[in-house]
Amino acid sequence: MDSITQAALGAAIGEATLGKHIGNKGAVLGAIVATIPDLDVALYLFYDKFEMLSIHRGFSHSIVFSIIGAFLIAYVLQRIKWTKIVSYQRLWIFTWLALFTHMLLDTFTAYGTQLFLPFSDWRVGFDSINVVDPVYTVPLLTGLICSLFVFNNKPSRAVYNSIGIVISTLYLLGTLGVKNHVEEHFKAELAEQSISYHSLLTMPVGIANVNWYGVAKTSEGLYMHKYSILNDDQVPFEYFPSNDYLLEGVNPTLVDRMKWFAKGFYTVEKDDDQFRFYNLQVDMRGIVKNDGMKAPTAGYFVIIPKENGGFKFTSGAHKKE
Repeated sequence: MDSITQAALGAAIGEATLGKHIGNKGAVLGAIVATIPDLDVALYLFYDKFEMLSIHRGFSHSIVFSIIGAFLIAYVLQRIKWTKIVSYQRLWIFTWLALFTHMLLDTFTAYGTQLFLPFSDWRVGFDSINVVDPVYTVPLLTGLICSLFVFNNKPSRAVYNSIGIVISTLYLLGTLGVKNHVEEHFKAELAEQSISYHSLLTMPVGIANVNWYGVAKTSEGLYMHKYSILNDDQVPFEYFPSNDYLLEGVNPTLVDRMKWFAKGFYTVEKDDDQFRFYNLQVDMRGIVKNDGMKAPTAGYFVIIPKENGGFKFTSGAHKKE
């Protein structure tokens, strides 16, 4: 999820595990440790955009990293003056929780997280919450602020932070229930319209889990439309051909990684000497119609093959009316 939410969750964990021992410094430490996995974005300085598709939310977001990182960070913290009073075991638990909950929270979003590296590059993603959702973040921050600043000298200090964590967690788990309802709705619609498909993607757009997109994949293309849980009106599906044949002759390593990244939910278009690759698994901003043009989403990757088998890789976006 977004950096503010990740830092808030880490701070809440720091307050819950270290607050009684080192006061507000526990929340500060939690916010810092919880942002460490996302420091992999610094690798953009050394790797190109295509390579970063595999690197971002890669090893730094794995279970193995959370365990190793907890040992190393806890070791360092035990040598800092104001944290050496805390036992190594508690510091390890705090650090592991701050790291692991960052990774776990990211699995609820669409991008996917390679939790099982280096053993598997499977991208775990529940696709049940948007990357930015204040409904999750605000209770977390409210409880944390109450504990740190409003009731920091009260015996009930820890209660408010705990309440914030519980409310946010219940909402997060609730998004899975909403997703199940949305999937059943799309399955019923597809059956009513006699659309045969072999996999279904449902993904929230916007905040509060109200608006969703459903994407049904067939052997030839994708059927998709937007759905609101507040409105059961039937909306016709829009069809987009996958155009797999356009990728014939394109660098096979590139094609393999792009399909892996999209989890099979993609379409391809050709424009002169370049290709547009629309990844519905990651970019879901809604169908774009503009001057006779129709695209499954606003964002796309641009692939320009070169004669030596190489390629130029970049990205672009359509403007919505």
